[in-house]
Amino acid sequence: MLRYPLDRIGRYRLDRRLGAGGFGVVWLAHDDVLEAAVAVKVLSDNWADQLDIRERFLSEARLLRRADSNRVVQVYDIGELPDGRPYFVMEYADGGTLADQVCAGPLPVGEALRLTALAARGAAALHEAGIVHRDIKPSNVLLRSSPGGSDRVLLADLGLAKSLAQASGLTMAAGSAGYTPPEQAEPGSGIDARADVYSLGALGYHLVTGSVPGPPGKVVRPDRLRTDLAPDVRRALLRAMEPDRERRWSTASDFAAELDRLADQLSDQLSAAPRPRRRRRAVVTTLAAGLAIAAVGVTALVVTRDHTAETVVQVQDGSGRVSAEVPRAWGRQLRDSGWNPKTLGLPDGTEPGLVVANDLARWQDLRSGVNGAFIGLSEHGDVTAVVGAIAHNGCHFGGSRPYTGARWHGLIRTWDDCPGGAGSLTEAALTPADGDEQPQVYVQIRQDGGADATDGVLGSVRVTG
Repeated sequence: MLRYPLDRIGRYRLDRRLGAGGFGVVWLAHDDVLEAAVAVKVLSDNWADQLDIRERFLSEARLLRRADSNRVVQVYDIGELPDGRPYFVMEYADGGTLADQVCAGPLPVGEALRLTALAARGAAALHEAGIVHRDIKPSNVLLRSSPGGSDRVLLADLGLAKSLAQASGLTMAAGSAGYTPPEQAEPGSGIDARADVYSLGALGYHLVTGSVPGPPGKVVRPDRLRTDLAPDVRRALLRAMEPDRERRWSTASDFAAELDRLADQLSDQLSAAPRPRRRRRAVVTTLAAGLAIAAVGVTALVVTRDHTAETVVQVQDGSGRVSAEVPRAWGRQLRDSGWNPKTLGLPDGTEPGLVVANDLARWQDLRSGVNGAFIGLSEHGDVTAVVGAIAHNGCHFGGSRPYTGARWHGLIRTWDDCPGGAGSLTEAALTPADGDEQPQVYVQIRQDGGADATDGVLGSVRVTG
């Protein structure tokens, strides 16, 4: 939070807040002199009196400037507010981040490889400048439109970055779960540019599969989440994520070259056939909750129970707070490590959640006949209002109905006949039957034939803690 309302910083007129990190708040602003949009990062007021944090904040601006590459976010200006807090001005990436792109599910393989290769070339530019990023992940890879119509890919957020000379003797662990190599997660381990190669491999894995990889040495093979993945693509990604850095790609440039080769190869193979069009975001935007799970991997299902003529399996998320029962035929694969309700327009954060399906690699594609369910807890915001406003453009709306159960009351809305789609899609919002406002649960169910399992799944949902 800022100490007082701001509408202008120097010559920069503030428009809206873009986001916040560990130490700073980023604003979209307008440079009235150059008549251009810019991003302004301001040190958060709770860190204003911490000299070490202040120096770390300024170090990010210096490292960005030192990189001096069109593959890395550029710094234009630096200054200080009247209350003493520093700020710096950067180029504005109007295309969002790769986290926004993957929110709608796995990307086409060729596109995922190209984007990862471009991010790798940005990392290579940092390495040539003597900088290791240490926190490459989708939200730190930005897209900026260019006059030619294609997006530029930019690395951003060097808040954890260090010079390679300093990195060789680092004593503090840092990084983001799923993207951090083992040597970076262990205090006292020196790192080099190959730490970023690991993170780039994890980035490519996420873009290809739609899932955050598991911890080093426990990464589920990407072709198990996306069965059409070529063996060479699988090998390239897993080589980048080798726990032993001596077995990784030796440089980010080498990794980028291999990704470009594989993308070219894929393009040649598909040249005789029309490329599949990317799904319209209007159709899949509200599917994002089920797609944006920060999955650690595919987890075995834990309990099997018989209910009259049908066999069900019980599944739960990694925290143990959310559980449900689904038809056994749905329970082949499970991702259990939570979700971000922001994908539905609810408050930002990580909440317990899971997705279970007979084929998770096809879960995000409305054209595929998948059976499964996403269940996500939300302890902030109004899930019912969000579900009531969902519109799957191009799909036939089958109507809505109230749900009344022993544990939950709620709203159920159903669609079918989506473009090229199979089966039905159900969105549900659940609130406690005792009238409490929280917790609330968002449920999404995909069904392709068979008896409707919606009420059975909703009635089995349990939230503890």
